[in-house]
Amino acid sequence: MKQYIVDAFTDTLFKGNQAAVCVMDSWPEDKLMENIAKENNFSETAFTVKEKDIYNLRWFTPSGEVDFCGHATLGTSFVLFNYYEKDAEEITFMTQKGRFTVTRDKDLYVMNFPAYTCHKIEVTDQMAKAIGVRPLEAYIDRDLLLVLSKAEDVFNCKPDQDKVKQLDGLTVAVTAPSDDPRYDSVSRVFVPKLNIPEDPVTGSTHCLIAPYWSKRLNKKELVCYQASERSGILYIKLQDDRVSIAGNAVLYSVGDILQTY
Repeated sequence: MKQYIVDAFTDTLFKGNQAAVCVMDSWPEDKLMENIAKENNFSETAFTVKEKDIYNLRWFTPSGEVDFCGHATLGTSFVLFNYYEKDAEEITFMTQKGRFTVTRDKDLYVMNFPAYTCHKIEVTDQMAKAIGVRPLEAYIDRDLLLVLSKAEDVFNCKPDQDKVKQLDGLTVAVTAPSDDPRYDSVSRVFVPKLNIPEDPVTGSTHCLIAPYWSKRLNKKELVCYQASERSGILYIKLQDDRVSIAGNAVLYSVGDILQTY
């Protein structure tokens, strides 16, 4: 089994979000994919199998399978375009969330996803205690979005992981307007429910972050900065109920997983 390790949402090695990508001829047992993801110990390991003209795609964290991951989709797209589908203009994935398409735009990989809906909910004391600052607003879909007043609060956020784990949402994102003119928003994403204290760059959660900022700023095109230690940049366009998320990616390594289990 061939495995690639890719840094997604960056053009600089050792930045962005690491994803392992396994390209296979057929599906192994789920337990094997779970073990490979645990062994890699990245936030996501992607597994893909081609069936006719479509790539079936699944994502595993060290804690198990998830239904959606943006950065590992970007990493998989980078691998397929550069090593398997060099002449392709578009790659189609079939996933638990339905069908996704990815295209190339020079050195960017453009993914088209369904947008999450910003359901406004009450800001609670529990939220404030979990992240150490009281949010101005809160929104929920699959993930929880906590809006802070300024970028400094996002950069300085020191969440209590045990308290964050008790909040609603698979991931908990904090966001604020950027004070850097290059970006529209700044965010960080915490995922203690999946034993990931902080996810470096999170494409899926920007399907919630981007609709919020699009409405607030009255803009259909956004440049979003995720302020983790590794950091990353997402180029986003919104149209109706879809979100196009584009990013760079760089290859770290290529290896073989020996099938002597």
